[in-house]
Amino acid sequence: MSRRSGILEFAVLGLLRESPMHGYELRKRLNTSLGIFRAFSYGTLYPCLKSLVANGWLIEEPGSALEDALAASLAGRRAKIVYRLTAEGKEHFEELLAHAGPDAWEDEHFAARFAFFGQTEREVRMRVLEGRRSRLEERLEKMRGSLARTRERLDDYTLELQRHGMESVEREVRWLNELIESERAGRDRRGAAETGGAAGAGDPGPSAAAGHRTPRDTTDHTDGLPRSRGAASAEGSPSRRPGPGPSDDRTK
Repeated sequence: MSRRSGILEFAVLGLLRESPMHGYELRKRLNTSLGIFRAFSYGTLYPCLKSLVANGWLIEEPGSALEDALAASLAGRRAKIVYRLTAEGKEHFEELLAHAGPDAWEDEHFAARFAFFGQTEREVRMRVLEGRRSRLEERLEKMRGSLARTRERLDDYTLELQRHGMESVEREVRWLNELIESERAGRDRRGAAETGGAAGAGDPGPSAAAGHRTPRDTTDHTDGLPRSRGAASAEGSPSRRPGPGPSDDRTK
């Protein structure tokens, strides 16, 4: 399996985990939500879907009359098949989400992984973010070394292009630093809350006596994002920067 097809399978499983979809709906979501798939066709998507069905990770179901009518009006033909994630497919997707190896740090795969960070455990998010940052720092060091060696032989336009590439990588490194800092702050807040709850477990207060439970941190998949621009600026923190593109590397 090629890296590109592996990324597509991951994204399809992730989108179908949210809800069953027609092939047309899937293609639209891949185009609009995951920019790395802007340039791909049904000729790429449907073999992927058939492969996932053959593996037992998806099942094909007939669509409702209303869905078929909508698909016909949008795609110009009847789309009778709805794809639904199976229990095995959900388990397989969760295994993929838990993976944080080097391929998760590469440009296209990182963009797809980041799009599903809302479904990813905090520790896995941290490993992926730190791995991506390390990869970009290595790339930046090589770019600087190459520029230092060839600067005198480059014309002004080529030199400017090299600088632009370096600035793009530097910008993403800063963005990753913000994300990692926010993830750590969220983890520290959760740890402090759990420690405080354990310390007071033997001395319930009035609320506990009345049957009131202290809310637990249920935002493990979302509270790692940087704070709003206004809040960050008020404390002197750098503002959040836009996410990576294929080379500059929605979210979700």
